[in-house]
Amino acid sequence: MAVIDMHSHFFPLMDGAYRAWAETEGLPWLHDAGGGQGFIMQGANEFRPVEDILWDPARRVDALDAQGIDLQIICATPIMFGYNRPAAKALECAQRFNDAALTFCDHAPDRMKALAQVPLQDIDLSCAEVSRAMEAGHLGVQIGNHMGLRNLDDAGILTFLTHCADVGAAVLIHPWDMMARERMPKYMLPWLVAMPAETQLSILSLILSGAFERLPRNLRICFGHGGGSFAFLLGRVENAWTHRDIVRVDCPHPPSSYVNRFFVDSAVFDPRALSLLIDVMGEDRVLLGSDHPFPLGEQDIGSLVQGHEGLSAAQKAKILSGNAKDFLGL
Repeated sequence: MAVIDMHSHFFPLMDGAYRAWAETEGLPWLHDAGGGQGFIMQGANEFRPVEDILWDPARRVDALDAQGIDLQIICATPIMFGYNRPAAKALECAQRFNDAALTFCDHAPDRMKALAQVPLQDIDLSCAEVSRAMEAGHLGVQIGNHMGLRNLDDAGILTFLTHCADVGAAVLIHPWDMMARERMPKYMLPWLVAMPAETQLSILSLILSGAFERLPRNLRICFGHGGGSFAFLLGRVENAWTHRDIVRVDCPHPPSSYVNRFFVDSAVFDPRALSLLIDVMGEDRVLLGSDHPFPLGEQDIGSLVQGHEGLSAAQKAKILSGNAKDFLGL
C-alpha cells in the first residue's frame, strides 16, 4: 500500500552569507552544532533545538526508508514565514528558502516534493512568488492561518487563494503565531490548546463569512493537525447556525455542507479521534500528515491509519496515498 506523507517540515542550512545576514537582521537561520544536533536561530538567539534530519536530505531519506514512506511533502518550518518583516525582505527570504527546498528534494526527487512559502503580507508579491515556485517545481504553497488580525476571509487572502486555484497550487494552511500566549507560559500549552483553536478559527472564517461561496471550487486547500478542533465542535457550530441569525448572516448553507470544500490531515494521534474525523469529513477528505520530524508529530508515520481496526483496506489506501494524490494533483 503506497504511503504519502503530505505534511512535514524542513529548514535548510543556507550559505555563510545568508547566515551572517540573518544573524545581523534578526532573521531565522540554522546553526549546525555538530554531531547531528543544531539550533533554529532567530537572529543571535536560540529558538529551538533540532536534529539534522531537519536539514540533511540524506538523513531524511534514510528515515523515509526506515518507516516505509514512499513520498514525503516538505514545507517551511513556520518560523521561516517572515510575515512580520517588510514585504520585500520577506520575499527575498521566501525565494531563497523556496529554491533551497527544491535543492533539498533534488537529493531524491522521487521521494520528496515541496510546498513553497510566500510573503503573505503583500498579496501581489505572494501571487507572483507562488507562480514562480510552481513553474520551478513546487506542488503548491503553505501559508499561515492568519496575517496579524486578518483571518483567511480577508479580501486580499481570498485573492491569493483564488490565484492558487488558477495556477493549480495546492494550499496547506498551517497554524502559527498562536493566540493568548501570555496565558500559556508553560507545558507547551500554545501548541496543545491554541494551535487547534487557531485551525478551527481559520476553517470557520471561510465557512461563516461565505468565502467558500466566492472561492473557486477547484481550489485544493488542506488544514493541518486534523483540522484542529473543527470536527469535534462542528455540532456546536451547526446548532448556532440553526438558532442564531447572527451566525448565518453571511453563510447561506449549514456549516456541515462545506466539508467537501477542503481536506484535513490525519495528525490526531488517537484512533477514536481519527474515527470521528473520518465520520465528519468523509473518507475522501482525510490525508496522511505527520508533522515530521518534530516531537509533536507522529513518530511512527502512518501507524495510526495502518493500525486502525475500524478502517477497511480501501479506506486506508485513500488516506495513506489516494487522497493526497488528488490534493496534490499527482
